[in-house]
Amino acid sequence: MGKITGFLEFQRVKETYEAPLVRLKHWSEFVDTLTDDEAKQQGARCMDCGIPFCTSGCPVNNIIPDWNDLVYRQDWRRALDVLHSTNNFPEFTGRVCPAPCEAACTLNINNDPVGIKSIEHAIIDKGWSEGWVVPQPPDRKTGKKVAVVGSGPAGLACAQQLARAGHSVTVFEKSNRIGGLLRYGIPDFKLEKTHIDRRLAQMEAEGVEFCPSTYVGAQEHAEDGLNVRTPESLKEEFDAVVLTGGSETPRDLPVPGRELRGVHFAMDFLRQQNKATNGDRLSKQISAKGKHVIVIGGGDTGSDCVGTSNRQGAASVTQFELMPKAPDVEDKALTWPYWPLKLRTSSSHEEGCERDWAVATKSFEGKNGKIEKLIAARLEWFRDKATGQMKMREVEGSQFELPADLVLLAMGFTAPVKNVLDAFGVDQDARGNARAGTDDYVTSVDKVFAAGDMRRGQSLVVWAIREGRQCARSVDQFLMGSSTLPR
Repeated sequence: MGKITGFLEFQRVKETYEAPLVRLKHWSEFVDTLTDDEAKQQGARCMDCGIPFCTSGCPVNNIIPDWNDLVYRQDWRRALDVLHSTNNFPEFTGRVCPAPCEAACTLNINNDPVGIKSIEHAIIDKGWSEGWVVPQPPDRKTGKKVAVVGSGPAGLACAQQLARAGHSVTVFEKSNRIGGLLRYGIPDFKLEKTHIDRRLAQMEAEGVEFCPSTYVGAQEHAEDGLNVRTPESLKEEFDAVVLTGGSETPRDLPVPGRELRGVHFAMDFLRQQNKATNGDRLSKQISAKGKHVIVIGGGDTGSDCVGTSNRQGAASVTQFELMPKAPDVEDKALTWPYWPLKLRTSSSHEEGCERDWAVATKSFEGKNGKIEKLIAARLEWFRDKATGQMKMREVEGSQFELPADLVLLAMGFTAPVKNVLDAFGVDQDARGNARAGTDDYVTSVDKVFAAGDMRRGQSLVVWAIREGRQCARSVDQFLMGSSTLPR
């Protein structure tokens, strides 16, 4: 643990942000990492709580009390080793993870939790700056070959673990750059892509081969200009195949006027901006400049749309949420150590956004095929006496309209790309995900595995890393009969 009385002596210190008016002028990260002294003080707040619920609250089971103590003692190198023992990419999670570990922190019962995420951020940033993060090539090669389809966090974590076990790993990605939704789903102001690039350089030095602009599936489903690899060719060439694509099928909103120009899926909007930020030239980029923007959906994707729209120069940004407004403070006695229901205001919201809750979109209206306004109504939520389920109904006379030049649908994702799963012939569950268990991640097709969003559906980066690591162990065990990789 840190200092025995640290949680009594020190208050939580948050990372500082660049002022909104300043950071809206660029696409770079704007969060200042804790100084060494600040991180030491935050590490000192970690309690000798007996059962570290933070570890079980973290999907990758980070050994949080240990590296908190090491940071308190300023033993940064060992803190980095402990952090890397459970997490391949803490520079990703230290920036974009919502920190369920902090919700589970024992100190959170009646105080502000330990700033776990900010300490993690500080450890990995120091590790890179000091040159401690280096390639770890295997001592010997096994002669086995593994194909990983999808280069998001699950695929990268799986590939790195398997390469360090001595297997020859090739990662296939349909986009022109490696990184999956890390690359094209998360804006640069939250995760600069240089963090991905230096991990890719490390992995290449460890023996991983990357094949971008390559579609795995049937030729007729591939976009023009992509290389195509069929499932049959992969299964013939490789000893194992791991499917780690993202949950990319967006949830649609089938209301009148959906076909109007100006109504787009959020990920199309975000992907284009990320491509432009990374130097790609786009002929017809979706732009919020000078427009009244309405974002439908209150999650992280919606928040990213808000921040991106403001940086593009939107005239106004409004965000709707179907659910009622959550309380400002959670009922800790009821929810701890689980993820609480409470109002969450992101840095993008602070940059300028009108937010509204319990709103249903009724229709879109416009002229000459282009959207001009959105028609909505307010909802009332109630508990059904017969089933106990929460249901909604429209509040009579509550209909209203707003000007809208650009509407972004950010209501989550329903399933991975069906064409890929169908091409491999793997069994799918009721939600359209690859059917595979967390004991071995094996699909219904011989030597084909699945992990991450492809298996569990839309989830967090940290869950993807966990599944990628666990799947790597299962693949290693399948190939070698046993495995020393951590689970």
